[in-house]
Amino acid sequence: MTVRLKSFVVALALAIAGCAGQNTHDLLNKTTVSVPASDIAATHEIFVATTRQQATKDPRQVFDGDRSLTTSYARVDVTVPKVHQVGAIERAKGSADSNPAKQFTAVNVVHYGDAPQFAKAVGADIAMRGDRALVFVHGFNNGFDDGIYRLTQIAHDTKYPGTPVLFSWASSAKTTGYIYDKDSANAARDDLEATLRMLAKTRVKSIDIIAHSMGTWLTMEALRQLAITGDRDLGGKLGYVVLASPDIDVDVFKKQMMRYGRPDKPFAVLLSGDDRALKLSSLISGDKPRVGDYGNAADLASYGVAVVDLTKAKGGDGGLNHAKFADNPILVQLLGDRLRTPAGLAADEDPAQLNNLGQGLGKAVGSVAEVVITTPFKVLTIATGG
Repeated sequence: MTVRLKSFVVALALAIAGCAGQNTHDLLNKTTVSVPASDIAATHEIFVATTRQQATKDPRQVFDGDRSLTTSYARVDVTVPKVHQVGAIERAKGSADSNPAKQFTAVNVVHYGDAPQFAKAVGADIAMRGDRALVFVHGFNNGFDDGIYRLTQIAHDTKYPGTPVLFSWASSAKTTGYIYDKDSANAARDDLEATLRMLAKTRVKSIDIIAHSMGTWLTMEALRQLAITGDRDLGGKLGYVVLASPDIDVDVFKKQMMRYGRPDKPFAVLLSGDDRALKLSSLISGDKPRVGDYGNAADLASYGVAVVDLTKAKGGDGGLNHAKFADNPILVQLLGDRLRTPAGLAADEDPAQLNNLGQGLGKAVGSVAEVVITTPFKVLTIATGG
């Protein structure tokens, strides 16, 4: 590695660490902080399937970054404060206790002894909430707490009308742990496949998936495995698939899609040409492009996916531009609009929906915006004035 490359990697790693802003990955408070019920906007029950080991050195983390050879199951109840701003995750600093009136707060954890117990609990919740489930697969450099809070924020801000399920694989939650994380994602492929099959055996009618960053690799591998077994759509229950900032080599993604086949349901790839985290991934991977910042959207769309270029939209992660789908207030609400309706994100056959998406992105940018949505059938360039 050249001196120039080393300097870039170190600087970018420091930037990523700075954006994370967390010295610990504590999820639970040391002491209970009580606030009036009027200060709480909502409480979300997040169901969890994880390949992490249960935390023993610091129980406040609940699950740590070490790998388990089996899947564990839990539910975490998280409150969202009334002062919450769409797109933000309000958190206490370091190991300080969260104040439910000001920050996201995990108020309860339930552990399930085995898969049947979990399936019964999550199945009952799915039946109660409208027969839909949203599975979120987090990315690189994420602690268990990060995934819990991000899914809580997504479920809350999108007003998702079903059961949120976090699949938490054993990320080390370190900027220096890229290779460890990639191996952890590989090790979790069967576990994610089994979790999706478990959900499909409930009364669920639609299993929607949002995957982020390195989690998109894990998701694509699980979908590929389902395709190999002849059950790529989970018996017709697979709903939306949204791959946000995919940290996947472009050629590998093409091979995955070739094996999976052209999707029958809405399948969206959200990319951004200014994604600095993926620039680092590209360097680590031999200076090869990643799907999440790939410049040839038509090439990707030829495999049957819709490609939404978010380059002109602002990110909320201090310039890293790696989580626009969730931290840009307009984008996360637009994502919710798509998830709550039968039509897919950037639906192929509904120009009105595409125009609405573009207008919203124009508001997000705050000036002249150009959003390019590329589908297998058409390319739309939507320009709006701010």
